[in-house]
Amino acid sequence: MVITDYLERNARLYGSDSALVEINPSEERDNAVTWRDFNLIENAHPDAPYRRELSWKDFDRRANRFANLLLSRGLKKGTKVAILLMNCLEWLPIYFGILKAGCIAVPMNFRYSADEIRYCLDLADVEVLVFGPEFISRIDTIAGNLDFLKMKFFVGKNGPAYSEDCMRLVGFCSSSAPPVALTEDDHAAIYFSSGTTGFPKAILHDHRSLNCACMVEQNHHGQTREDVFLCIPPLYHTGAKMHWFGSLLSGSKAVLLRGVKPEWILRAVTEEKCTIVWLLVPWAQDLLDAVDAGRINLDDYYLDQWRLMHIGAQPVPPSLIRRWQEKFPLHQYDTNYGLSESIGPGCVHLGVENIHKVGAIGKPGYLWETKIIDESGKEVPQGQVGELAVRGPGVMLCYYKNPEATAEVLKGDWLWTGDMARMDEDGFIYLVDRKKDVVISGGENLYPVQIEDFLRGFDKIKDVAVIGLPHARLGEIAAAIVELKEDVNCTEEEINAFCMGLPRYKRPRKVIFDKIPRNPTGKIEKPVLREKYCQGRLVESQITG
Repeated sequence: MVITDYLERNARLYGSDSALVEINPSEERDNAVTWRDFNLIENAHPDAPYRRELSWKDFDRRANRFANLLLSRGLKKGTKVAILLMNCLEWLPIYFGILKAGCIAVPMNFRYSADEIRYCLDLADVEVLVFGPEFISRIDTIAGNLDFLKMKFFVGKNGPAYSEDCMRLVGFCSSSAPPVALTEDDHAAIYFSSGTTGFPKAILHDHRSLNCACMVEQNHHGQTREDVFLCIPPLYHTGAKMHWFGSLLSGSKAVLLRGVKPEWILRAVTEEKCTIVWLLVPWAQDLLDAVDAGRINLDDYYLDQWRLMHIGAQPVPPSLIRRWQEKFPLHQYDTNYGLSESIGPGCVHLGVENIHKVGAIGKPGYLWETKIIDESGKEVPQGQVGELAVRGPGVMLCYYKNPEATAEVLKGDWLWTGDMARMDEDGFIYLVDRKKDVVISGGENLYPVQIEDFLRGFDKIKDVAVIGLPHARLGEIAAAIVELKEDVNCTEEEINAFCMGLPRYKRPRKVIFDKIPRNPTGKIEKPVLREKYCQGRLVESQITG
């Protein structure tokens, strides 16, 4: 089976039941709570209602209509179609419509700058772009350089002149399933990651990978028809969708919450009767802090049905889970480890029965194998540090159009993750550090080379290196090690002011003035800097305590 089969099955069996709910907490519904000064992970459209809902039958019909729209334009199997949307009720039907047409879905990070959008569209050979109102200004700046796109579909009202009204067009298309046969061997999706150079790589997966994610997620968390999954992270993440795939397999409801404030999360859990909530570390910490400070009274919410708190995307401090257990002693807890190259989380899995091993990422997940190896690929003795390698049906096919990078990480059936790890006497795996330079801050990947290149434009800076430093809330933060030109004075405030030219999430949170060590070939010796400022083992330092 492929995942579009599950959607069609749910439409047949549970047609009128709720499949997806979108909640925009910035929209006031009553006077009981005043929603002000909000900080959304993604801003809701001004005209968006507080709550929108979609049944399984309508979900499938919308996917069919979009698939038939693509086919009516002559798109062939394997055509790449990019999605550049905030989380919304339209996101998943469009994604499934792309798959139903036999095309390849290319989800785009909504944080991308205009130049990054163009780069990734070109890299993935995208021919069709689907985008929303939040991205008009960015697409405007590059529209003249997107000649390789055959179509641009706009999701919303009053789209730009160079786009077509997606929702109007699908209204003219059939809601019947398109006549496209799919197999697990067919290419399905391209996701973006980063290599050590900081430039995105296009990760190609087949339908077998997507099906694997469904089975792994349900095996780990046992979703039933009665479960309600609260999804907050952006849907372009493999993690967000792949955890939702458990709901797809069980035919149960999912709630897309467009906001991360603690009171919004608890209100959504209460009103939608959510049973499974996937949180990032900062959101869990914010919720606990709000309770401890008295800003939130848990007795004001109905939470008895909430059975599982699922957390991931960065190392989880054991101290956080101990705090969580104090407030929510009846909750099951779980964490997963995964990569976009291994179709998101699940290749390593703690398990709800192993909360006593908090700090570990777990054991091999359902359908997965792991080993910890040295540079030659030989397994290291138990307890020693080596590189984590994983094998399973969710491993990527390749880095699209990049055989050299593919060969570096795919060794036969094994994916070399670039993450350093050790295994304890019970077989549980602990992350120690990363070979990669990627900084994971609050679940978001920051690419040091991009930040370094920007900072080198400041005329007082001689050299710069960006590394990750441990942070209690975000897991790690980007720190800029700055070497000034001779006889030049400069303050941290000046550098912070210069960094206002970067998107907020890319700005270094700490500036350190120091010499930049380089090896004889001119490469920055970042391990030396990590050893100096976080004793070399960043990830291990995050999960102590």
